[in-house]
Amino acid sequence: MVIGGELVEGRGSAAAVLNPFNYEPLAEVREATDDELERAISTAEQGAQAMAEMPLFRRAELLLYAARLISREREEIARTIALECGKAIKYSRVEVERGVETLTFAAEEAKRLAGEVVPLDASPSSQGRFGFTLKVPIGVVAAITPFNFPLNLALHKVAPALAAGNSVVLKPTTVAPLTGLILGRIFLDAGFPPGALNVVTGSGPTVGEPLVRDPRVGKVSFTGSPEVGARIAGLCPMKRLTLELGSNSAAILLEDADLGRALPRCALGAFYNSGQVCMSLQRVYAHTSILEEFTEALVESAKSQVVGDQMREETEVGPMITEEEGLRLEEWILEAKAQGAELLAGGTRDFTLFWPTVLARVTQDMKVVREEAFGPVVTVSGFETLEEAVDLVNDSQYGLQAGIFTKDLAKALFAAKRVKVGGVMINDVPTFRADHMPYGGVKGSGLGREGVRYAMEEMTETRMVVINP
Repeated sequence: MVIGGELVEGRGSAAAVLNPFNYEPLAEVREATDDELERAISTAEQGAQAMAEMPLFRRAELLLYAARLISREREEIARTIALECGKAIKYSRVEVERGVETLTFAAEEAKRLAGEVVPLDASPSSQGRFGFTLKVPIGVVAAITPFNFPLNLALHKVAPALAAGNSVVLKPTTVAPLTGLILGRIFLDAGFPPGALNVVTGSGPTVGEPLVRDPRVGKVSFTGSPEVGARIAGLCPMKRLTLELGSNSAAILLEDADLGRALPRCALGAFYNSGQVCMSLQRVYAHTSILEEFTEALVESAKSQVVGDQMREETEVGPMITEEEGLRLEEWILEAKAQGAELLAGGTRDFTLFWPTVLARVTQDMKVVREEAFGPVVTVSGFETLEEAVDLVNDSQYGLQAGIFTKDLAKALFAAKRVKVGGVMINDVPTFRADHMPYGGVKGSGLGREGVRYAMEEMTETRMVVINP
């Protein structure tokens, strides 16, 4: 682990990290003991003070240096991501490049961190006074990250926190902690102060919960399941929270949609990273006039995906993270078929491999529609009017992102104003994300926003300063 500016060999119980394709062991990782977690938090307090006192230009320099170090080791990091997460190697390389970009955005935003002048003499009672705000770091940020983007999702918490002058205690997921540990070592090599970034490993109940409950932690940034997110919110009622939770994201295809443009984006959005993406495209609502044509093309695309060992260059769909996840998804599909759904492609599993699946004749109350599938599964349904399509999209406990394909700007804006989600992608799928845009959901999809500048807003306090000459 990385604690207090040092690489530390843990003393807790050991757990194997497995390649999800074949369950071959990759490494053995120790769970942080109570003493090790205590040291991580206490040194993070010291690191927070050092980061708060560090001038903005120096924060930017260190972040850029970390970006260069990641770029220098990009193939090793990409292979680690692929091996521990099951992500296809070509997409793992893309994640590394995005991670470099996220750090670069953070370095740029570090130099722009500032408050604003408040015109106090707008009020007669404040005449003669001068006011301005400062952006003050919160202190220690607890970052808890999932397996599916172990580098870039960690950096979406770590990079803005450091840019804003905070320190971080990062706890990566137990099933895929190796990338987070590499990240901790790289930040040490980049020259960040001891305690600026601590990386501890272990389970949620034994390490995660004590971390988020600790009164020295001023903010918790979590990406994961709605159930765990709700538990964290209950444990930390008076702390700043960013919760990136689940979704069953949808796309609307109107009758004038460019299918040549929509089809490859929908296939990528549904099957990328084996569908193990928070904003994976799970529901497609296509106008009845194009439903058959689009569905046939999507089925062909699903059948053409290359499924297999994530380390092969040609692989597009690697394994799911565990066999249990594949079994769960298999049960959902069998249940949907029993309830009347039509399986048009996929639905087959071989250990952790799950073939890209397309379902039609579904209803809104089926699990494959209502819940978060978090696998390579997409459902296709028809609609007659845009209002009906918007209602179908909104008929969900989630609200992360949505897409709409149309040439009609008025209809696109109509949907953008009425779909209850955090982001609307016009002529694209909900799976799109740029690393500097605000990203987050409503309803059961979470609280707060990521995207470097927006995350920095949530990782600082606004302090008002009034001068009465």
